[in-house]
Amino acid sequence: MDVAVLIALVVSFAVLVTAHVALAFALTLRVPRWRGPVSFLVPPLAPYWGMEVGMKRRAGLWVTALVVYVLARILAEL
Repeated sequence: MDVAVLIALVVSFAVLVTAHVALAFALTLRVPRWRGPVSFLVPPLAPYWGMEVGMKRRAGLWVTALVVYVLARILAEL
């Protein structure tokens, strides 16, 4: 069980960081361009603005990875 939780932690965190960087970069390519750097520094804005401009899959992946990561952290503490 501990190994499964560890794998879930590592994989979900890696997916979260990757999705976050992808969202921030994609937001930088769209107008207004300032949303990219701001969303990189204020993480909750990335999926919010991503949904606004139509990046529903990336934003959904970001939120899903965050939920899995939080649940794995909770399980790791038990």
